Amino acid sequence: MFYSPVQRLTSPREMSLAVVGLGYPNADRTNRRFEMALCTRGEPVHLVLEPENKFDESAVAVVSARGIQLGYITAERCGLIGTWIRAGEKHEAVFQEPGRTAAVIRVRFGGGRITMPPERADVIWDRSEVGYGEAVDWGC
Repeated sequence: MFYSPVQRLTSPREMSLAVVGLGYPNADRTNRRFEMALCTRGEPVHLVLEPENKFDESAVAVVSARGIQLGYITAERCGLIGTWIRAGEKHEAVFQEPGRTAAVIRVRFGGGRITMPPERADVIWDRSEVGYGEAVDWGC
């Protein structure tokens, strides 16, 4: 059995995004992987622009509901996401699921309620983590 997302469940302004950098400690020494383990499906997360980030001025940090940074949206996606946030786009973001190399969040821009994709309890081999997840926008 495997997860095969064939149908597009949502608008193009709603997407699942990878949160990378879980292996790095936060400046306050909190552990990102531990924080990810505390997050539950549907729990709010916050997107924070970091224009002073020394590695990428378009960086978008992801912070849990408890105020602890989980990591960053991938460099490939943060430019667009940051542009929408700077433009004042109404948005909502929630924790979707943990992964081995990245957390996954669900984000919706333009108002409305987030539509969560089905839980992937039947996954035997998570193809999204090895580059075969083109059918779903994992933000990688």
